[in-house]
Amino acid sequence: MKIGIIREGKNPPDKRSPFTPDQLQALNQKFEGQLKFYVESSPIRCFSDEEYEEKGIEVISDISGCDILFGVKEVPISNLIPEKTYFFFSHTIKRQAYNRGLLQSVLEKNIRLIDYEVLKNDSGSRVVAFGRWAGVVGAYNAMWTYGQKTGLFELKRANECFDLAEMKHELQKVQLPPIKIILNGSGRVGNGAKEILQALGIKEVGKEDFLHQYFDEPVFVQLKSEDFNRRKTDGGFDKDEFYASPEKYESHFLKFAEEGEMLIAAAYWDPNAPRLFELKDIQSDDFGISVIADVTCDINGSVPTTSRASTILSPVYDVDRQTLTEIDAFGMQSSISVMAIDNLPCELPREASKDFGNQLIQWVIPALLEEPAPILERATIARDGDLTLEFMHLTDYVYPHE
Repeated sequence: MKIGIIREGKNPPDKRSPFTPDQLQALNQKFEGQLKFYVESSPIRCFSDEEYEEKGIEVISDISGCDILFGVKEVPISNLIPEKTYFFFSHTIKRQAYNRGLLQSVLEKNIRLIDYEVLKNDSGSRVVAFGRWAGVVGAYNAMWTYGQKTGLFELKRANECFDLAEMKHELQKVQLPPIKIILNGSGRVGNGAKEILQALGIKEVGKEDFLHQYFDEPVFVQLKSEDFNRRKTDGGFDKDEFYASPEKYESHFLKFAEEGEMLIAAAYWDPNAPRLFELKDIQSDDFGISVIADVTCDINGSVPTTSRASTILSPVYDVDRQTLTEIDAFGMQSSISVMAIDNLPCELPREASKDFGNQLIQWVIPALLEEPAPILERATIARDGDLTLEFMHLTDYVYPHE
């Protein structure tokens, strides 16, 4: 079985790779005679062609001879090769309008599409993700943004740090007043962000203390869904019901927004669930948040100040509290500074790639040798020119006028 690592074609370029040179060398040795890995030449990948070649990996310019192709982000439609099996993040399962054409093309070209986002174990938990690194870089960028906004300290940009060790060393420059920080999310992403807050030595406090106590040092609270969502009818909370029927709930997050100065939003959001707050709420003098790091980057989603994604080159924009419109970053002291980069792990690409490759080696590579493997079947969105049974609900998304 010939397996190719494709060159990322999306713009702006993504430097990550599904596998490191060391990982591919080990896989070629372990599965000799069964699997052979090739790498498509790339000038932008965080590992150079030479690094792969030094590990005995064949670097080629034409990847079409491979049976299975691994990428990271969406493959440009013009680059899709018919009749292949592809692994990548397609960003289609939430019916993202901007990728409708991609899924249409996948079907037209008889491609089997396996989406990393729906690779789950038997208990339904995701097994392959960059989430930790999105959280790590997102929280670091929150500190960078706060430093820029207040002028209290100056940090290197995350993408200028060689690795996590350098990034944590850079954090020694952070000098925070006794602010209160809200971390929303307790999964991979939220706990990645927590790593940075802990590296800074910031004290974690409970939600009641966060709301009612004064502190003479910076503190943070880590919130879960039940901490700021309540049933509309009686104010209660049932976790299973909330995930099954989030429209029955409303947010009571504003009491945290009155106390906090920084929000790191790192929780998965269902479009049917309530937003943390509404855009008009930021007009209130009681709304205390001035820096928002929206790691989830759902456009007009749980954090309504996120009107668009920002970029690694231009990471922050501000929202004027009165007009509710976007202005230049750090344009007014009173405005809210929003960091909403949608590809945060790209800022630490080598380490993020290694972590991701280890997950693929654990869960996906063995499954390739035991087809049909349940974990791959469940994550297959399209095959043989049609949506799979699990994803038939996307039919009206792919063919909206039929």
